[in-house]
Amino acid sequence: MASANTELRTTPVGRPIANFLVPFPAVSFTLALLTDIAFWQTANLMWQNFSAWLLFAGEVVGGLALVVGLIELATRRSVRMASPGWGYIVLGVVVLVLAFVNSLVHAGDGWTAVVPWGLTLSAITVVLVLVTAIWGRIAVNRRLAGVYYHG
Repeated sequence: MASANTELRTTPVGRPIANFLVPFPAVSFTLALLTDIAFWQTANLMWQNFSAWLLFAGEVVGGLALVVGLIELATRRSVRMASPGWGYIVLGVVVLVLAFVNSLVHAGDGWTAVVPWGLTLSAITVVLVLVTAIWGRIAVNRRLAGVYYHG
């Protein structure tokens, strides 16, 4: 049992800044999949344009999150102790590379820019985003399961 002076801590002091940036590309890539599906069903070029911009926005903020995450992982011991680690970073890079390839596919004209390869790449990207999120959650929960008392 903890004494009155003991504070229960489940996270290190200060949350990593990258944690605030990571959800944006995940949402952008998921919405890109949804707009690809809308294009597939309607053939309205507006949806292709939405997909291209969502992919671009997700890549920019995802790249920023990756750089910030690498800096924090390399410089802050507290982040290294509570983070999912380098495997999470590698999966993030794979997601960003796949999204970049998807952007190149979406740069084409009309139907063939989305169906079938753009839609397929968007779906694979979203699946990898989910795998990365699950990996990160499991790794962080394992590290935080050893809750320690600090006085």
